[in-house]
Amino acid sequence: MTSIAEMLRTGNATIIDVRTPGEYAGGHVAGSINIPLNELPGRIAELKDKKNIVLCCASGARSGSATMLLQQQGIACANGGSWLDVNYYCNN
Repeated sequence: MTSIAEMLRTGNATIIDVRTPGEYAGGHVAGSINIPLNELPGRIAELKDKKNIVLCCASGARSGSATMLLQQQGIACANGGSWLDVNYYCNN
């Protein structure tokens, strides 16, 4: 299985940022998709066909909740933690 860091380094990940639009506007991973955690249950259909989903937020707490929610819906995904960490792996 490919590691999260490897997926991010190779650009082979769909990055979902679950922070609020305001937080996202203040800085985010280039190419990431902003789906706030509170909107995620209603937007699961958008993610059904996505591959290598990595979720991120400010600290990893909300993305951890999002990871559990998506996995319960049968969507393979991983918690990338802080968007700053995800951004680092994407660019280094």
